Amino acid sequence: MSNQAPTSPPEESAVIARPMVRLFAIVYDGMLILASLFLVGTLLAVIGTLMFMDVGTTSEQAQKLPIWYQNGIMTPAFILTLVGFYGLFWRKSGQTLGMQTWRLKTVAIDGKLLTWGQSCRRIFSACLLPILCAIVGGALYGSRLSLLVSAFVGFLFNYLFCWVNVKGLAVHDILSNSLTLKIPKYQHESIFSKLKKSKSNKAKTP
Repeated sequence: MSNQAPTSPPEESAVIARPMVRLFAIVYDGMLILASLFLVGTLLAVIGTLMFMDVGTTSEQAQKLPIWYQNGIMTPAFILTLVGFYGLFWRKSGQTLGMQTWRLKTVAIDGKLLTWGQSCRRIFSACLLPILCAIVGGALYGSRLSLLVSAFVGFLFNYLFCWVNVKGLAVHDILSNSLTLKIPKYQHESIFSKLKKSKSNKAKTP
């Protein structure tokens, strides 16, 4: 009978996340983002209605919000909501709620958490190709459907590029000098666990 201690399994290391896993995480986060955008849009619509609209007693008498309000107030608010959602999570732990589910973590190329500037750069890099494709699709076919389909194709290409790139990086990974990793189980810790530990440590501090 051997007295040798059992050998521990080899430790896993973080690797570049595969595109499909990243898309699954985006679906999770998308529901939270849509809810946030809906809330912001509703609040701004109510404010705009009270301030700038003469609403009649019938639907035919109701006026639309001014174009300048939609483009100058509501659109920037939606952009700030998107930037704030990802920026807050990436600055805190590198993980959104959807990324936690799939053990993903977004970091700078040197492994550090993203700064606000790096977060904004990554978000705008991810939006660049969909916007360009939407402009081309809209110019060629002139319909809103073609614009949306073209933007979606550009969005998917960001991640399909991972299969072409030698390192498995997406287009916006390269443009923003950041990357998304698949974290091993022994290194993974949810945001909620970190918050509980932080509160516990504060409570112990005299």
